[in-house]
Amino acid sequence: MSFNELLGITFPEASGTLVRGELPITDAIRQPYGFVHGGATITLLEAVASLGTGLQTDLSRELSFGVNVNVTHRKSGVDGTLHGEAALDREEKSSKGYRKLFWNVCARDDAGDVISEGVVMCMIVPRQAAIDNPHLESSPNIFR
Repeated sequence: MSFNELLGITFPEASGTLVRGELPITDAIRQPYGFVHGGATITLLEAVASLGTGLQTDLSRELSFGVNVNVTHRKSGVDGTLHGEAALDREEKSSKGYRKLFWNVCARDDAGDVISEGVVMCMIVPRQAAIDNPHLESSPNIFR
């Protein structure tokens, strides 16, 4: 079971430039005071940005990763569903063959009020660069 499935995140709309996701508010994602945990909201926002990035990734030669999340919480969620959206803002290419995708992200409650908003940056890297990463030497060999 994937992390998104574990939390119940679904994606009613997904393209390489716009992704919408939904996260049901349950006790599993509430903090001790009964409000949605900020980490759950951030998870939803990274999930929508990551899916959009993945849809722009040629998995035969590239891998994608979320690398930076800058989100401000505006209001606490309590019940219902969180509705997350990622809209591609821009792409920057590097001389090393990496691509950075910047997503404007926003989570709203059922009433349409903003819960959290910000920017998620994802990176698309050549598959070989990820395989050759020295930090993976002690990790399970998932790429070969």
